[in-house]
Amino acid sequence: MTNPLLFLLAALALVAIPGPNHLYITARSIGEGRRAGIVSALGVETGTVVHIVAAGAGLSAIVAASATAFGFLRYAGAAYLLFLAYRTLRGRHGVGEMELEPQSLRRVFLDGVLVNVLNPKVVLFFLAFLPQFVDQDAGAVPLQIVAMGAVLALIGLGSDIVYAVAAGSIGAWLRARPAFQRRQRYATGVVYLGLGAAAVFAGPSARRG
Repeated sequence: MTNPLLFLLAALALVAIPGPNHLYITARSIGEGRRAGIVSALGVETGTVVHIVAAGAGLSAIVAASATAFGFLRYAGAAYLLFLAYRTLRGRHGVGEMELEPQSLRRVFLDGVLVNVLNPKVVLFFLAFLPQFVDQDAGAVPLQIVAMGAVLALIGLGSDIVYAVAAGSIGAWLRARPAFQRRQRYATGVVYLGLGAAAVFAGPSARRG
């Protein structure tokens, strides 16, 4: 790997920029509490591990090079996010007695995995960012990609947990206020709808060289 310090600084800068995963974790934390937010963060970064393995094996390059495969991934991710929006908005409680129905931690974890695995922007991230720091003369390119991906996953996990803890604390404060309880489900559902729309428009024009 060329210039590990530069890679680390670039990774820190990129992870610090809020993205769809942060919004997802924030919505979980506010809606279901700090613990659910942390579990969703673990799920998201487990999804990152899937991308690391895929990138190391060259599968990400295949997906990004194929318009059909990329389109399928994009729309599958969007569909799942829209499903989360539907599930949130169809809560059993009326607006006047709203209480967001909690999900099992296992379900929260799997949602986080799927949201990240079905995120085409993550595929493009591994294709556009990591190759810039690969040293072909050092050999074992897949191992270099896996090592850099692991560093990114650890940095991302730290960032995700910060978001989960902060949003969980804010959520506890907001849930103590009746006005927020009447709107919480709809606000969370809108976040999921926005993420689904963002996934739809993460098309080939978003690729960087």
